Amino acid sequence: MSLAERKAALLAELEPFADHHERFQYIIDRAKTSPALPADLKLDIFLIEGCTSNLWLVPKVENGKCFFRCDADSLITKGIATLVCDLYNDATPEEVATTDSDFLSQVGITQHLSPNRRNGLANLVNKIRGFGRTATAS
Repeated sequence: MSLAERKAALLAELEPFADHHERFQYIIDRAKTSPALPADLKLDIFLIEGCTSNLWLVPKVENGKCFFRCDADSLITKGIATLVCDLYNDATPEEVATTDSDFLSQVGITQHLSPNRRNGLANLVNKIRGFGRTATAS
């Protein structure tokens, strides 16, 4: 599935909710079922700066594709980070480096985040896209 198709699928998953409270509850429920990172991966080198809660991102390239695992000590942060990772997982480094995560604002998620959470989300996306740029150059 291309990134454009994955983005469309995530939009379709999030759009049916009548208001942002229902959408955030869905994101929290999704976070509860998302696998946790093992403690040995919750290292400072994987910590995303600027977020209200601790957020870890573990990137890797395998067979020419990027994969991202995340975890957070807040369910809302983990849920949003999981959505972002789901968008970029299994994409080429070039796709990761050049694709924005604007689908979150299209469904009204970004607009309802605190400034600290928006900052953490921006830092997460920048870290993911930066990883794609680095992997492209390798």
